[in-house]
Amino acid sequence: MGFMLVFFICVQSIPNVGLHLVQVKKIYGNVAGQNSKQLKAPAYIYYPQFNDMRYILFLSALLLSCFSSKAQDSAQTSKPISISLAGFSDDTHHWYDINEKGTVILPRPGHPQYKATEITAIADNILLYQKDNGGWPKNYDMQAILTPEQADSLVKVKQVLNTTFDNSNTYTQVEYLSKTYFYTKTEKYKAAALKGFNFILSAQYGNGGWPQYYPLEKGYSRYVTYNDDAFGGIMWLLKDVLDGKPEYSFVNEKIRRQMQTAFDKGLACILKTQINDAGKPTAWCQQYDEIDLQPAWARKFEPPSICNRESVGIVQLLMDIKDPSKAIIDAVQDAVTWFKVSEIRGIRVETFAAPEMLTPYRISRTDRRVVNDSLAAPIWTRYYELKTHRPLFCNRDSKVVYSLAEVERERRDGYGWYTYEPQKALKAYPAWQKKWAPGKNVLE
Repeated sequence: MGFMLVFFICVQSIPNVGLHLVQVKKIYGNVAGQNSKQLKAPAYIYYPQFNDMRYILFLSALLLSCFSSKAQDSAQTSKPISISLAGFSDDTHHWYDINEKGTVILPRPGHPQYKATEITAIADNILLYQKDNGGWPKNYDMQAILTPEQADSLVKVKQVLNTTFDNSNTYTQVEYLSKTYFYTKTEKYKAAALKGFNFILSAQYGNGGWPQYYPLEKGYSRYVTYNDDAFGGIMWLLKDVLDGKPEYSFVNEKIRRQMQTAFDKGLACILKTQINDAGKPTAWCQQYDEIDLQPAWARKFEPPSICNRESVGIVQLLMDIKDPSKAIIDAVQDAVTWFKVSEIRGIRVETFAAPEMLTPYRISRTDRRVVNDSLAAPIWTRYYELKTHRPLFCNRDSKVVYSLAEVERERRDGYGWYTYEPQKALKAYPAWQKKWAPGKNVLE
């Protein structure tokens, strides 16, 4: 409609213009470099003689109309951009639902949030939370619409370096900022992402692992941490950069070389920490002593053990490596074997309503129990005891028990003791095995 209207106005406003019949393709294709099928108009039009200066005005109007129409069509079909916020879900849950010590700002009842499509507003929030060393603290909602007072409070504590990879922090913020820069080309997001990358590289141990917190603190947060996919999340981010994903094209070659070194060291650490019980490689623990790389306690209810939930992410990472070495292939084969032999059949976990119980840690409104079900899908416990390989559970007093029923209620319904995660690795295994280990299928 835009094309026909402008043409009509041009012709009607210029009296006594000589007109010639030509194919639309000739004018539109030669001038605009497009195919005549794109025009929403008849296949022939009239245009003024070339030796008439008014032809220039006509042609300008024609071009403007064509491009305007194309822009309108594009605007009508384009969708608002959004970037996944799934990586922030743990943080968001903790900010709203758990009273954490040291939280600088707190949510208000019915706290408003930015829409997922408001990517620059969310990215600006991420910049507010970023500390001076390039990392991020945990347990805030990146989508929360902050008051000026809340924003000012965050600015005032930027030098407090409680920066961490726990609850998917730092590497998730770097990913979000990188994608925001990819879409907007706003330099401040690129600069913050690069600062975050530098923080990640600086935090790595010489043995290839990463602690939960950096700068290092006392206690288990110093340990090499696979728990909650801290180590794995960092490795996936580095792998995405090294694999050439376009949202990271701003990372220069010098930094990429540093990332490659860090990634290779990380792989070496992963292979070294696969638990080998009496000559039988299995899977991985949640955390390891940063000096001797032996399985270690974390929180009082997180004992050193074979941890199936966190091990799945490690195996998926190893499976995604192109042209894997024999060491990587063997690690995957051994872990998949372990997932198969450690599966539990004939039970499922049932969550049911229970009287509200207030504890120093949280409010419990449900409980859990194991029920027999011959039709249930295979399930795994999160922990298996070292050496014995018995399903393992634990209370806040560090007392190890061997059934969910023996766990106190606050922990029983407040922690993920069972998991279906290994099924993901078992499902992905046949295609991986066919490609990289065709002579040995450990599931047959």
